[in-house]
Amino acid sequence: MEYKDYYKTLGVAKNATEKEIKAAYRRLARKVHPDVNPNNRQAEARFKEINEANEVLSDPEKRRRYDQLGADWRTYESGVPAGGGWGRGGRVRVKVGGFEQDLGGFSDFFRTFFGGGGPEAWGGDDVEGSGDVFARRPAASADVERELAISLAEVLKGATRTIKGGSQRTVEVKIPPGMRDGARVRVSGEGSTSGGRTGDLYLRVRVEPNRHFAVQDDDLTTTANVALTTAVLGGDLDLPTLDGRVNLKVPPGSPAGRVLRVKGQGLPRQAERGARGDLLVTLAVNLPTDLSRRERELFDELRALGR
Repeated sequence: MEYKDYYKTLGVAKNATEKEIKAAYRRLARKVHPDVNPNNRQAEARFKEINEANEVLSDPEKRRRYDQLGADWRTYESGVPAGGGWGRGGRVRVKVGGFEQDLGGFSDFFRTFFGGGGPEAWGGDDVEGSGDVFARRPAASADVERELAISLAEVLKGATRTIKGGSQRTVEVKIPPGMRDGARVRVSGEGSTSGGRTGDLYLRVRVEPNRHFAVQDDDLTTTANVALTTAVLGGDLDLPTLDGRVNLKVPPGSPAGRVLRVKGQGLPRQAERGARGDLLVTLAVNLPTDLSRRERELFDELRALGR
């Protein structure tokens, strides 16, 4: 199986924090999003690679398996053993360089390597591995998990989705406001059926990148271009938000990079019911080009004044 270095795909270190991974994903996704690069197959393929890497590294359990098992992590996830078949008898055997070694009881080994489990939880089967790569077989579960993509506007206002559950009947699911990447919505009784039991359907939320805004905790961030005269003298700036357009006052003497805060124009606060974060606007000052003769004269006068 081809090894994909998801850390390299996102441009982060292997010890990157969840916040660093999220920031790297959003930065790259905005850059190669199909809406920003229409009819660009290379950007579309890159966008898929970035999403695949983020799906694994932003999920603590998937990331743990990926770090331990490398290219075989999906083999582990599907329950197919890496490097051999399943034996019987509750023992762990490893093949290295053609030699087989018995590592002892199933339960002891997996409690050490995976932090839990044993014959009772895993059906009493043996595990065979090749080298230091192992795979375990998960217990059968009737629960089902799917990904659900929502927009930033739907994070703000909530949404409704019509889906087909495990029974193939149509179900209307309400997505409450304030959901974030990785959050799950449970739909009771709409999973698969296993052992006479019908499980639940879990919808894992993925917030789609937005061409105007990025998410920073409960706040939204954006960049606004202003004329040099507005930056120097101050003025009004017409600004888009998730609620519509607002007028922002730019104070006189605002340098490039200054951050202005628009209160209450962010996302629903996770720790404070009914409250919203802010919109943080970074100013980018447009320097004039192709000056007319009169404009050049004015700038020369400013330079003569030591400005």
